[in-house]
Formats: sequence, C-alpha cells, structure tokens
Amino acid sequence: MENAKINAMQLFVLIFLFELGSALLIPLGTEAKQDAWLAILAGVAGGVFLFYIYLRLYKYYPDILPTEYMQMLLGKIFGKILACIYIVYFLYISARVLRDFGEMLVTFAYEETPLFIVNALLLLTIVYTVHKGIEVIARTGQLLFVVLYFLAVAGFILVIVSGLIEIKNLKPVLENGVMPVVKTFFKETWYIPFGEVVVFIMIFPYINRPKKLKKAGIAAIVLSGINLVITMAINIAVLGVDLTSRSQFPLLNTIQAIQVAEFLERLDVFFMIALIVGGFIKITIYFYAAVTGVSNLFHVKETSKLAYPLGIVVLILSLSIASSYTEHIQEGLMIVSLYMHLPLQVIIPILLLIVAYFKNKKKERSK
Repeated sequence: MENAKINAMQLFVLIFLFELGSALLIPLGTEAKQDAWLAILAGVAGGVFLFYIYLRLYKYYPDILPTEYMQMLLGKIFGKILACIYIVYFLYISARVLRDFGEMLVTFAYEETPLFIVNALLLLTIVYTVHKGIEVIARTGQLLFVVLYFLAVAGFILVIVSGLIEIKNLKPVLENGVMPVVKTFFKETWYIPFGEVVVFIMIFPYINRPKKLKKAGIAAIVLSGINLVITMAINIAVLGVDLTSRSQFPLLNTIQAIQVAEFLERLDVFFMIALIVGGFIKITIYFYAAVTGVSNLFHVKETSKLAYPLGIVVLILSLSIASSYTEHIQEGLMIVSLYMHLPLQVIIPILLLIVAYFKNKKKERSK
C-alpha cells in the first residue's frame, strides 16, 4: 500500500469527476425515452445505497486494502481469486472507457488518425499520472475540477441563450408509467455511473480524516447526479428523444447546435476538453485501483513499476474488445451490466458485508 494521504475535499473532487466521466459522453438512460432524467435520478438513490455498503466494509477494515480483507473474510484461496477478479474488472472497465474517449476523439477531431495512436497518447498521460501516485492524482483532479465546472456553466448559459430548448420534448412525463424508468434503472443507471464508485474501495484507506469520508462521498454522488440529470434533460429538450437515443455522443451534438448572434458557433471542440477531463480522471482511477491491487496482492514493493506493463494490457484490450463502436456499446449494455456490474458492484459487496458483520460480531463476543 502506497505511503500517501488525501483529504476529504480531494476525494469529493475525484468521485465527482469520476461519476461524470464517460456518463456525460454516452446516451445514458435513453431506454426510458423522455424520462431518462428520472432513471438517472433513481440511479443517484441507488448509488447512495451502494456507497453505504462500501463505506460499512471500509469501517470494518479501515487500514487495509480490499485485496487483503477479502482474504481475511473468505480465506486465502477464495479471497485471492476474488481479488484477482476485481483487478481484471478494473483493468477491463478502464479499457472500455479508454475506447469510449478514443472513438469520440477520432470521430470529432482526428478523423485521419488511427484509434491506436489516439488511445496510446491518452493512456501515456494516464500511466505517467498513476506512476506518480494517488496524491498527484488528487491534486490534478482539483485543478481539472475548476476547468470542468467553468465549461459546464458556460455551456449551460449558451444553450439557454441560443433558444434551443424545447420543453415539449420532455413531455409527457411517465407516458408509459413507471416501469420503463424502473427497467432502465436496473439495466443501466444503477451501475453506470453510480455503482462504479465500487472502485473507490481501493482508495478509501488513503483518506487522512475517515470521519469526513461519508459526507464527501454522498455529496459527490448527489451533485454529479444532479449534473447528469440536467445534462440529459437538456440533450432531450434540444435534440428530441429519437436523435438523443440514436446519437453516439448526444452532448456534443447538443453543443454543436449552439449558435448565438450568428457568429458564436462550432463550440464542440472547447467542450471536448471538459469531456476529456472527466474521462482522464475515470480511466486514471480505474487504472490506479488495478495497479494498487496487483501490487498489494503479489507483494510488489515498487507499485509504480507496474504502471507501464499494465498500461500496455489496457491499450491492447481497448482496441480488441469490439470490432466497432456500435458493438462496443451493445456489449456494454447487454453483457457488461448484467454479468459484471451487477455481481461486482452489488451482490458481492453485500455478501462481503454480511460475512464481515458476523465475523466481527464473533470477535466481539469472544473478547
């Protein structure tokens, strides 16, 4: 475990930027149609519930990483197997998010550039940051938070001023009842992005004031959720339900539509910066968790040495997971949510918490 500490404010910033990450990029919750924003709102509540689960696990074992306490709870063999599964999961999702942002850059900015080059350059900066450790990641997050929020506020104002919003596109609310929202919640918005906070179980032990962890985490989840609700509502109000659901990157299509006084237009390039900020932090957190997990599980003293070889694994994986971006998205919605997110974000943490509760109760009785 790295000899480093971060404060509650830095944790808040990291969770906030992480949550926005790729969620700003993709058409989130569109299966609920114009009620996508309600499905995201339900996801916020589900995310807070899961955060409590992860927090309770941390409180039982505040000074060690999950790769260690999994072995204490399940025994060395099963604990190590489960720890390896989580490490592979973190590497795989970091590769998926890298593919998301690589595709976005190729589509909107570097049409003639191979995806390999774009992904490699983006990953190189991430590997270097992870190599420097969690304190550098946290300070980088604080700096990027200011940039992201400035661009977010500016974008919101420009969309309003340009008169693009059509409230009728958000109506009727709950046209087909509450079931489409519930289905979208259980299929997508509970896991992406809110359940993905599970990766922070690898970072909780680095908090210098554990008492402030709860407030920082919940505030970040709720605030990022509100931002996503507003963003998705604006996308649907500007583009309409059909175009939003068919668009690869609806937020960028919304920004492209901005035209103020017939001279302020084509602003999507500036707002790609905001998206890349979120993507950079998200991939960095996932990748850092994987590197730290491997180091802890296999007792590698110099964690930073693992960053570059594991970076090559993520790069190759990001290019090979799907033959096209459409296949990549379908795979994420149909397979990853059900067979990876659900067990690793929800079921296993709850089971681990139950085991931890009874084990610690036994210890208390034996004293």
